[in-house]
Amino acid sequence: MRHGKKINHLGRKTAHRKSMLANMACSLIEHKRINTTVAKAKALKQFVEPLITKSKEDTTHNRRLVFAKLRQKDSVAELFRDVAAKVGDRPGGYTRIIKLGNRLGDNADMAMIELVDYNEIYNLTKPEKKKSTRRAGKKKAEDTATAEKATSESKAEKKEDKKED
Repeated sequence: MRHGKKINHLGRKTAHRKSMLANMACSLIEHKRINTTVAKAKALKQFVEPLITKSKEDTTHNRRLVFAKLRQKDSVAELFRDVAAKVGDRPGGYTRIIKLGNRLGDNADMAMIELVDYNEIYNLTKPEKKKSTRRAGKKKAEDTATAEKATSESKAEKKEDKKED
């Protein structure tokens, strides 16, 4: 039974697991995508997404909290400088896990975990969404208002022409 087992221990002791996740998070921040097993990718997603959320607000306190988890000065700097600027308007879901199949050596399920905003393939092919309205009443009202203006202008021109004659 798995009563109270909230995290996947990944077959490692606590210190080894924390070090591994910190190193994988630094690699993800540096390279923007990494290949790993599905279980490690899911654990990394839970580890790195709160850190990215903290990086959206650049304060000394948040930098120290993130540095306590990552333990690499360069990764913290890049996270707060580059990554936070790109994901500033996103409310969450900063990473994407794409399953790749099985590894040849031991048949482990492999996956690619990437930062969503750095994928040029998905982001470029999306066309800009046109704002759609569900009610046509406003559109008709605008059209009738412009039509009324045009008719009133033409009537005014006709009156001026009659006065000139």
